[in-house]
Amino acid sequence: MRVLDVDPLPIASLPALNAAGRGAVEAVSFPIHVGRVDRLPGPLQALVAAADLQALELPDGGPQRLIGEALAERLVALADQGLLPDPALTGVLLAGDLYTVPDLARRGGLGDVRSVWEAFADRFRWAAGVLGNHDLIGSGPRDQARFQRRPGVHLLDGQVRALDGLRVGGVGGIAGDPRKPNRRWHDELCATVEAVLVEGAEVLVLHEGPDGPRPEQRGNPDLRAALVGSGLRPLVVCGHSWWPTPLVELEGGLQVLKVDARVVVLRPLE
Repeated sequence: MRVLDVDPLPIASLPALNAAGRGAVEAVSFPIHVGRVDRLPGPLQALVAAADLQALELPDGGPQRLIGEALAERLVALADQGLLPDPALTGVLLAGDLYTVPDLARRGGLGDVRSVWEAFADRFRWAAGVLGNHDLIGSGPRDQARFQRRPGVHLLDGQVRALDGLRVGGVGGIAGDPRKPNRRWHDELCATVEAVLVEGAEVLVLHEGPDGPRPEQRGNPDLRAALVGSGLRPLVVCGHSWWPTPLVELEGGLQVLKVDARVVVLRPLE
């Protein structure tokens, strides 16, 4: 599966609130773009890819939710308008960092993101992906193990799942001190990614991704070396750092879809 293009202009956007630092709050917006792929297997009519949804929905008089919960509803509404395919025939790829502190006192924080995963799993065909460095599942390993058995949820970290004929692999977290949540040493991160590639992942979901050839395409150069050096060419979906252009092709034709603070809906070329 190869991405042919991504429309530069979004079909819609989702407004939200985020921490601006020093106790201030700012309005932000998450654009929703449409891209085209050469093919999708089986019954799939689309793939939704998103990451770094670190904000709260705009207040409407009720409890404010994580923006990822509102995003799932917005995408369904766009499908009801005929702008996107049927959610029942759409898979979702979540590349991590779906949490922000509820008082917006600071950016990010560390917290439970089950509500976002559930919002997508309840409305779409399935939700697969990884945890970012700001994400937790409940209060510990027991909660995470229980959540991974939930229908429609495929939380990955070193595994590959065949979903409607599409082999989706995932490695969560970032390179760093493993005494902190969702971190592993650089060598271990690269080795885990390489192992997933060997298992035949057609789509590889990461939180931290490779760097690109341009200075504004920040990322992990060790991951780039591992991915390019493998000789394999999955579609890499990642977040953690923002790139001006969502789709970049690295050496040897390796495609990186960067979805930090944006949503890309991939549809087969008609």
